[in-house]
Amino acid sequence: MSTSLQTYANLCPGANLAAYTQTVSAIPLLTAEEELALAEELYYHDNLDSARQLVMSHLRFVVHIAKSYSGYGLAEADLIQEGNVGLMKAVKRFNPEKGVRLVSFAVHWIKAEIHEFVLRNWRIVKVATTKAQRKLFFNLRSSKQRLAWLSQDEAQRIADDLGVELRDVQQMENRLSSTDAAFDGYGDDSDESDFVAPANYLEDNSHNPAMLLENADWEANTMQNLHMALESLDERSRDIIAKRWLSEDKSTLHDLAAEYGVSAERIRQLENNAMKKVRAVLEA
Repeated sequence: MSTSLQTYANLCPGANLAAYTQTVSAIPLLTAEEELALAEELYYHDNLDSARQLVMSHLRFVVHIAKSYSGYGLAEADLIQEGNVGLMKAVKRFNPEKGVRLVSFAVHWIKAEIHEFVLRNWRIVKVATTKAQRKLFFNLRSSKQRLAWLSQDEAQRIADDLGVELRDVQQMENRLSSTDAAFDGYGDDSDESDFVAPANYLEDNSHNPAMLLENADWEANTMQNLHMALESLDERSRDIIAKRWLSEDKSTLHDLAAEYGVSAERIRQLENNAMKKVRAVLEA
């Protein structure tokens, strides 16, 4: 078996997928006793040849699992490669003392690697980052009964089945139905396509030197005018405005009424008159 396994090790899914699939399907399956013996050699003695035989004998299962993800528009060879990585991780972590077959243990690791690959490559922008979003991404398609948009009841039923919020289902459906857009247009010399290109309407002026200078001048001019407006007030009115509007710990009308020995209504009148004078100076 070792000689033939060496031949199989030289194959990869990308070279010739049909030949690869045929080759791995021809690798003999291990009996429970053979699998246990190899797993113990690896687990207790770090026997790499045993690890290689365990991996090789389960490559057909990776192919079978990878085929179920063909609907995402990604190359099957890439899906298989990622699944093989998951299989190798499973073999490395397999504990023969647990009393389960390797294939049952490895399914989780194989699917986890394929899921991560699909999420990274299905769209330019990652569509699922949270645990709820990942669950929805791989279950929403199979849960939908038709190609049309989900009704409110259908979306709620899916949310209940998957243990997520209704808004998460609706948001993921929107993401699955959307498409990527080229930032600079599609290069087809079409005026219409160039017009709708995000580069033409997602302008960022936050670091534009002209805008920065204009904003700085506007702020400086506004602060100067405000200072002049406050200087035009009498001391009591200026103090009321400062404590009511310019202080971090703002005073109430009753606080100022107690301070100046007048009613809260009088403080309100003084504040309104002072604000009118400030506004008149700023608008001049």
